[in-house]
Amino acid sequence: MDERSVTPARIWFRFLRLHQRGHSAMSGRLRSIGLSVAQFDLLSTLTEDEGITQRDLAERLYVTKGNVSGLVDRLVEAGLVDRKPIPGDRRSHALHLTSEGRRLAAEGMDVQKRFIQETIGRLPASDLDLLDQTFSRWRDTFKDLEAKG
Repeated sequence: MDERSVTPARIWFRFLRLHQRGHSAMSGRLRSIGLSVAQFDLLSTLTEDEGITQRDLAERLYVTKGNVSGLVDRLVEAGLVDRKPIPGDRRSHALHLTSEGRRLAAEGMDVQKRFIQETIGRLPASDLDLLDQTFSRWRDTFKDLEAKG
């Protein structure tokens, strides 16, 4: 068997390298507008579900509440996010974008859209369809593992 033949391990490492390369490139583009990837993730998530708590935000971002807490603190200090009290709940606050936070999130989404078009958007529709099917099946294997505990 050729050492360069396709194996699950080869695909896995190629996927990891591709992810790192894409993350690094996207990170540089977001830095050009003054955002980190984590800040953009948080702001863009709030554009979809404004008024959620830090706990809900952490679940949506697949990180710990502690990770979100420090990030929210910095975004509040920067004037991009507001914490508003939730009536009847003294421990939680609803997170809302400020007008500047909303503007910067929209700018980040434009950067992201251009990046996607310049990269994966250049692939033919047949490749995109195959990738979508493959990633969906791959995602299902993770769901199966999670269900098993």
